[in-house]
Amino acid sequence: MSVLRRGSASSRGSTATVVHAAASPYGSRRLTIETDGDVTAAYLKDARDSVVGAVWVGNHRKAPPELDQSRLDAGRAPLLPESHVRQPAGRKALDAEGLEVVWFEEGDGVAVLEAGDPLFVIPGWSDMGRGIPGYARDATRQSPFAFPLDEEIEDFGPRIDRAREHWKMCRADDSWAEFQQSVLGHLLQRLGPGGHYWHDVGRQLGSGRTGVAPTVGVSERPARGDREFTVLSTVGMCRQRMPTVELYEDDVAPYGRIELAVASTLPSQRAGSIFPWLAQYPWRSVTWFAPGDVVKWYHEARTFPLGNDEVKWEGVLLLDDPSRMAGPEAPGLTGLTLNGDPVRWLWLVPITGEEHRYAKNEGSDALIRRLAQQGRSWVVS
Repeated sequence: MSVLRRGSASSRGSTATVVHAAASPYGSRRLTIETDGDVTAAYLKDARDSVVGAVWVGNHRKAPPELDQSRLDAGRAPLLPESHVRQPAGRKALDAEGLEVVWFEEGDGVAVLEAGDPLFVIPGWSDMGRGIPGYARDATRQSPFAFPLDEEIEDFGPRIDRAREHWKMCRADDSWAEFQQSVLGHLLQRLGPGGHYWHDVGRQLGSGRTGVAPTVGVSERPARGDREFTVLSTVGMCRQRMPTVELYEDDVAPYGRIELAVASTLPSQRAGSIFPWLAQYPWRSVTWFAPGDVVKWYHEARTFPLGNDEVKWEGVLLLDDPSRMAGPEAPGLTGLTLNGDPVRWLWLVPITGEEHRYAKNEGSDALIRRLAQQGRSWVVS
């Protein structure tokens, strides 16, 4: 893809200037719009400043009859040929004051509007390493540098509107309280009265990071007559869809929104300390949690919150159906929806380093079968 996947403005020539720059709300992606006076291009970068997505935005002088290879050879954004552009004579320079940046709620993609109309979109699946650029309004034919936005606007238009509403809702004074009460009410119906509640646990890790992490609390549902274990559940992860799901699933809705839970006979504060590590993980690392995923603990095994003197756990298995393992019948937590999407609860089961490696090599289904054969319970004790 040449210039549109290189890392920094300096590598594209000293004449490039930044028209506009913006970080995603989670701080995991950064958008820069740059021009050298002849061409404007936009770049989506990760936390290491590597370009993960890019798109040609517009020519500012007459389009050549063929792609100008000399610009590419010089490390500059290409002038798209007249056969690929809506304005062959060139368009006016962008006015930064007239641009609106709308991040998708997952935080892995972005749209930019000019005077209220979509100008370009760099979705989460844009991958310059594979020659998949973003979508530009002024592109009329596909190229390695831009796909026509018109061809996908029926999908992107509503998504931009939903993203606007999402961030507007997040900024509203009473929106968190309303959301929190809906989840806590659901847990009350499924698990009974609550005990302690920990506020905003996700900020206990990652101090100093840029961006506004999703607000996540933890609700305790103590053991009761029909249940000998306590259930601890996150409250807040499902408020925003997880990133990158659309790279793997055609229908994002069944997978995009989750909460995490752990069933335990350990002291609740100790068991609940597993969540600060995981609560922001999808948005911090730009990934998603799927049923059967295994996640390795970020620190030494002896610091793992669910560990003991006999076994050194080094990670967790995310289980959507606890009946696949030994242990008591699991409470059903289905039935909550948000913006039409079902919310899925994933249960945390601690695993050893060897079990983590086994799942990576053989698959999580093989690990679950092995744990079931060993009589491993999904309840942590």
